[in-house]
Parts: sequence; C-alpha cells; structure tokens
Amino acid sequence: MKLLQSPTSPYARKVRMVILEKGLTGQVALEQASPMGPEAETIRKANPLGKVPCLIMEDGAALYDSPVICAYLDSLTPSPKLIPDAGPARWTVLRLEALADGIMDASVAIRMEVLRPETERSPQMVAHWRAGITRGLAQLAQEPHLQTPGVDLAHIAAAAAQGYLQFRLSDLFDTALPPALKSWWARTEQRTSVKDTAPPG
Repeated sequence: MKLLQSPTSPYARKVRMVILEKGLTGQVALEQASPMGPEAETIRKANPLGKVPCLIMEDGAALYDSPVICAYLDSLTPSPKLIPDAGPARWTVLRLEALADGIMDASVAIRMEVLRPETERSPQMVAHWRAGITRGLAQLAQEPHLQTPGVDLAHIAAAAAQGYLQFRLSDLFDTALPPALKSWWARTEQRTSVKDTAPPG
C-alpha cells in the first residue's frame, strides 16, 4: 500500500500515527505529495477531490479521506483496536474523532485564509473559525474518555488537532487550550507515534 501525504497535513499525521500504533509501518509506503505541487495530478487521479491523505491499496483502488483510511487500517489487524466494534464506546470514539477533525478543519481554513493577500482576507470568517476552535477545545477538555489510559482513534485525532494548532496557530494554542488539555498534551506529545510524526521545523 502507498499513502499519498504531506508532512504538514494534520489529517495525514493522524493516518501516520495510526500506521505506527497499528504496527503497519512495513506495509504502507509514505509518498510525499502536495495538492499544490508537481504531484497534484497524481493526487487528482487517485482522489478526484485533489486532497491528501489518500491511500492507494494493493489492487490500485484508493481510499480517502482520513476517517475512512483510519477505519480501514484499523480493520487490518485485531490489536490494538483503535475503533471499538460496537456499543457506546464506538460512538464516543467516532464522535471525538469528528470533533477533533472539525478543529483541524477550522485551523486549516484559518491557515489558508491568512495566506491570501491581505485585502482579500475575511476577518469575520477568521473570527468565526477561531471561536469554533475555542469551543471545540473546551469540549475536548471536558471529555472523560480523553483522559483514559491507552490510545484509540479519539486520542490520535485529538493529538493531530492540537499538534497542528501548535505548529500553525501557536497564539491560539497558547491562549485557547484549557489547562486539562495542556496537561494532556504535555503527556501525549511524548508518545512515540506523536514524536515520530511531528511536522518539519
């Protein structure tokens, strides 16, 4: 299998963390690909949306985007189980993944907005996204599941979201992260899968 990915994408980082936690490193080749770079056509052929991450499977079929890829990778080996099979635990993990993914969505949107010429930016939209991130982080801080030992897809997605904030929106990371999440991140960023997938620089 081959993963088309960018080292700065939080969604790709989430998938790479899953690969490490599942022990699938030898089964998935990482191929750096930027949707805005010379690899854009390769990405579009695999994913009509032109986005990474995109997993090319052995038969040439492609999976996208990160929730689908993570679920597929989790299905390949029985342990560790990152998404519970059924019951309330399953929906808690998937709900928290969605919450963390939403924080990433808003963070990436802000990043793209500030790259636009200043005269074309929308301060109203940036404020809207920042407020959503702040509410999302406050909700994550209240989730008992995140404080449970071990790791599952909820922990991985939350780590990817907070890592991207630290990387791209450090002011928001410093001011909007509740104390409970700051303590959680201090522990979590020492995990091998988190350290080994840190963005460059």
